[in-house]
Order: sequence, then structure tokens, then C-alpha cells
Amino acid sequence: MSSKGNNVQLKAELRTEFTRASRRRIREGGGVPAVVYGAQSESIPVAVNLKETSKLFVTGRSEVFHLDVAGKGSVPVLIKDVQKSRGDVAHIDFLRVSMNKPVRVSIPVEYKGTAAGTKTGGILQTQVTEVEVEGLPSDLPTTLEADVSALEVGDKLTVADLHIPEGVTVVASEEEVLVSVIVPRAVSAAEEVAEGEQEIAASEE
Repeated sequence: MSSKGNNVQLKAELRTEFTRASRRRIREGGGVPAVVYGAQSESIPVAVNLKETSKLFVTGRSEVFHLDVAGKGSVPVLIKDVQKSRGDVAHIDFLRVSMNKPVRVSIPVEYKGTAAGTKTGGILQTQVTEVEVEGLPSDLPTTLEADVSALEVGDKLTVADLHIPEGVTVVASEEEVLVSVIVPRAVSAAEEVAEGEQEIAASEE
């Protein structure tokens, strides 16, 4: 993989064999099978270096880079999907993009700060790690930041609380809960028992 300014180049070899043995040889050589598709063009089966490609697993989902396919030239792509088997990367889908057409991708949510409620016994519960958005490739952010610092016990952040760059549209519901600060289950259960005992005692008086 090489980089010229912001133009990341990742080399790919064409695949001409599609047997289990050929896939094993690719993996033994430090590679991983992949495919390039989209933009109303024919799919291209390729193999890429796993170590180099893994550096793009986060930014490559929202930042366009160029796949240098032997015999096919440079192709602008995003990483659309990473398929795993037994914890290992088994296959990668590269989405060919057009810079003047919107694409739909999932952007990682990066949580910043320490929730105030965790300092008083609460637990920060993360429910969403990625949010689906749509926009031109040049407008897509690498991550979406969410500041959890002000969250007290019982508070939550939703998709509507995210800062979305101009030109990017959220596909997910704005009411979807991203993260919340909850009371630990053991404490909550103990409080419920105590309240129940108080009610019983009051009824007996």
C-alpha cells in the first residue's frame, strides 16, 4: 500500500481460480480473497494483502481509496463488507464508487469523554457502534463523534444528538438510542426489594 497525499493506493491481483485450494494458497501467502463490484460495472475477483488492507478497515469504510488492480488500472473504492470465519478475515467486498454519486455506508461512532453518571455508580451502556448515512464520497466523515461527558444516570444520547456534516444524510432513525447511563442491575434489584418491604410494612401498620 502506498500513499500520495490523501490518495491511498492498495495493490490487488486478479483471481482466476476459485477453488478451496486456491483460496488457501492466497491466505498462506498473507493475502485474502476479495471482490470489486458496483457502479453498474462487472464484478472483479481479486486478492489483496491482508496486513495492508487491515489498516483501512476503519477509514476505508468512509474514505475513498484507490485499488490498483493488475491489468485493470486504478479503481476508486470503499470497503463495503469484511466477512470473517472463526475470527479470521475470510473475504472482503470492495464497492466501486463514482465521486459524483451518493453512496450509503455505515460510519463508526466515536464516543468522547467520561460520563458524569459513571462517577456516581452508573454504567455507560453502548448500544450502537455504527450509524448508516448517505452522501457523496468526498463528504463522508471517517467517524461520527458523540460527547458523553454530560450524561447522568438515566440520560441517553440518540442519533439526533450527533453532529452530521453538511451534505451527509442520516439513514437511521433520529430516535435510535446510541448510548445511555444505567443503574447497575444488582443495585436496582436491591432498591426494588427495599421499596417492596417498605410498602408491606406500611400496609401492616
